[in-house]
Amino acid sequence: MTWIEAFILGIVEGLTEYLPVSSTGHLIVAQRFMGIGLEGKDKAAADCFAICIQAGAIMAVLGLYWPRVKQMILGVLGKDSKGLQLAIALVAGFLPAAVIGILANDWIEARLFGLKPVVAAWLVGGVAILFVDRWMKKGGGSKGVELAEITVKMALVIGFAQCVAMLPGTSRSLMTILGGLLIGLRLSAAVEFSFLLGVVTLGAATAKKALWPIPDIGEKYDVWGGGSLLMWNEYGLVPMVVGVAAATVSAAIAVKWMVAYLNRKGLGVFGWYRIAAGIVVGIMILTDFHGFASA
Repeated sequence: MTWIEAFILGIVEGLTEYLPVSSTGHLIVAQRFMGIGLEGKDKAAADCFAICIQAGAIMAVLGLYWPRVKQMILGVLGKDSKGLQLAIALVAGFLPAAVIGILANDWIEARLFGLKPVVAAWLVGGVAILFVDRWMKKGGGSKGVELAEITVKMALVIGFAQCVAMLPGTSRSLMTILGGLLIGLRLSAAVEFSFLLGVVTLGAATAKKALWPIPDIGEKYDVWGGGSLLMWNEYGLVPMVVGVAAATVSAAIAVKWMVAYLNRKGLGVFGWYRIAAGIVVGIMILTDFHGFASA
């Protein structure tokens, strides 16, 4: 992987991670276009890279929402009751993904990480967004609970909704925002909780991918250790640094834009975008453009 390819993937990751359009789906398409991660050890390294550059998206949200993060830190230290309540809610929201992810992640990666499942998820998710957007424009969700009032039970519902996003193309942000609206959060509160829960969930996924041993790859290619070692052997330091840096900057831009846009226009544009992306990539699969039919 060249540093230019790493830069492009970092931009794609950062721009799409917190938008309800599926960063995983976009990264799979981008990798296919560039001929990265098609098989064997290269595919394993590319999959690790796509997960680990999420560290950039994590840093972006930590910076943008530092006052809220600081409030939770003070809460854990016993100095802010609302901060402690939010911290507990984030842990509760993360638990379903932690348990189900351990049980189902390998099966999902082996069977569903391809373009056809992504296209299906884009189309279904796009239609769902349009229905929700129409409901909101008729007054649904105009009133709701602020983030400071979220309970453990509410957070658990969002956490189970997040588990659906383990299916590539679904979008973690989409499911957590819709989950938040479902349990009665205001749209602004649902979006912020989605971002903060993403820090915990993406952080855990990144650490697991970077540090967890990959025995099947190790046995076949004599590479032991987690994904970070595999990426180091395949790509070297520069692509990893460039990818994370690009993801950090682009994620910060995307989050700032998304918050401002949602407050003015709503979710509809993301639904139409997902449907358009699904149709375009679906046509590419049907015509076997650039080998997409086999991806």
